[in-house]
Amino acid sequence: MKRIILSLTILLTIWACSSDATGDPQVDPKPTPVSFERSEMLENWADNIILPSYRDFNTRLNAMNTVFVDFKANPSEDQLQKLRDAWLDAYIGWQAVAMFEIGPAESVGYRLGMNTYPTDVTTLEQHLASGSYDLTLPANRDVKGFPALDYLINGLATSDSQIVARYQGDQQQAHFDYIDAVLEDMQTLTSDVIQGWEGGFRDAFVANDGASATASTDRMVNDFIFYYEKHLRAGKMGIPLGVFTGSKAPQTLEAYYRASVGKELFLAAMVAVQDFFNGKHYGKSAYGKSLSSYLQDLNSLKDGAALDEIINEQLDLAMTEVTSLGDFRSEIENNDPPRAMLLAYDEVQRVVPLFKVDMVSAMSISVDFVDADGD
Repeated sequence: MKRIILSLTILLTIWACSSDATGDPQVDPKPTPVSFERSEMLENWADNIILPSYRDFNTRLNAMNTVFVDFKANPSEDQLQKLRDAWLDAYIGWQAVAMFEIGPAESVGYRLGMNTYPTDVTTLEQHLASGSYDLTLPANRDVKGFPALDYLINGLATSDSQIVARYQGDQQQAHFDYIDAVLEDMQTLTSDVIQGWEGGFRDAFVANDGASATASTDRMVNDFIFYYEKHLRAGKMGIPLGVFTGSKAPQTLEAYYRASVGKELFLAAMVAVQDFFNGKHYGKSAYGKSLSSYLQDLNSLKDGAALDEIINEQLDLAMTEVTSLGDFRSEIENNDPPRAMLLAYDEVQRVVPLFKVDMVSAMSISVDFVDADGD
């Protein structure tokens, strides 16, 4: 009898410990449901970041074309410098749109058509000499866009007077015609992308707000990470530094012929990446729904700290390290090995796993591209 009473006592004790005040069994509380609406983030991306940045870039591109018209009328060193300034202004504007290789941009091969570097100088000079070329062909991607203009206004000769001389005399018309063709191609591609977004893709992009590999968020996140890893980290720094080959290749730098601006373009791209991550409206101080606020809503932590804060801190650190460098070309050519730039590269690289592992894991997004450079 005592054994029966003892058994009942034990059972009642277990029941009491597993029940609340009402006598109902307690269960582990369900996670607080995430209230984040992907559609609101997609709207912010489309209406406050992507389309405004495309429109601003188009304005800068048209302004460069206007300055080129003036240069044609008066090919002087003063006008050449004005053309260079307009080229750089447009190139900086390009850094804000380069990551958006989705929809219309993907359809026309926008990034490859606008900024494939290094430019193929041998083929470009052959085009100038023959006057026969079709810049819409994929084979000519490395003889057009910003890198071709870099060569044509910065790299034709060692002095400004020699460069201007190429735009005078017997070769004048061939050079003017080629730049005209390059600018027309850039304007056409940009117009096609903007019209595609405004003509229906924007609405389809926002409406596709699900959580699948083909949904807008998943695709945009993959494109965003791919851009950061392959085009910004590797293309602008890693490949010229020889990180993947062991051999320095400064000739592969963006804006190689105007060495002083490569770092400026890199930092403009980094700012654009961070602004997009945080949902900052293009050209404004306001913020909207973003990858950062998504992580906040998910309460995503890494080593006990907020993941969105860790990512922002690492982006800030990377930009601080890059800012402390001299121009990229000098860093690579004048130092063997280029230790300071390699250390800055390491900080840029540390962002990759934060995006590619931690962020996508928190958001249950699968990476859809293969990493082939051994990092």
